[in-house]
Amino acid sequence: MGKSNVFDLLGPIMVGPSSSHTAGAVRLGIMARKILGDEPVRGTIVLHGSFAKTGKGHGTDLALVAGLLGMNPDDARIPDAPKIAIERGLNFSLKGGDLGDVHPNSVKFDLVAKNGGHVQVIGSSIGGGTILIREINGFQVEIKGDYPTLVILHQDIPGVVAQVTLLLTTAQINIARMLVSREKRGAQALMVLETDQRIEEAVLDLLRKLPRINQALAIEPL
Repeated sequence: MGKSNVFDLLGPIMVGPSSSHTAGAVRLGIMARKILGDEPVRGTIVLHGSFAKTGKGHGTDLALVAGLLGMNPDDARIPDAPKIAIERGLNFSLKGGDLGDVHPNSVKFDLVAKNGGHVQVIGSSIGGGTILIREINGFQVEIKGDYPTLVILHQDIPGVVAQVTLLLTTAQINIARMLVSREKRGAQALMVLETDQRIEEAVLDLLRKLPRINQALAIEPL
């Protein structure tokens, strides 16, 4: 049996009635913002399952928008998140929808950034404020936000993974967990690496210069 800590049992400090529907929802919004990599200016948020049925009463809608704005679960401004979003130029819509065979507390973000970037993210609030990002732009992933994380879009050819891991080894960065998801053999692939050390900007720049690397993003833990 795995070890539990006090936060697993008691849940996080937060604004709102439910750690799954409020704290977890805020963290999902924060993580979607991090994956987007810039200030969001437009977003469609699809609520699935329990999120769709009871989300408004539990403040899930407010929490998701608050997370997109970069607020933390204990931020007293969460109830005013929609108003603040308008003031900051974030146009958003929320609706219910079926995301298939996923956790009932799940959401899909379709986001556009100020710099023109676009991302689709599916994630779930799995209890006690803990989250799991399941999909980025159609690629299957598993990101909880508890480690520094590298997300690398690359071409699926031999040697790409090796050159990334060699660069990280040279930079004294230890890989705690790695997952590679691809569209099909030889096409686009997404590499997700959780590391024990923070990814410095200099290392990220070197990763972006490697052959066959299309995008590289470093995500700080929640």
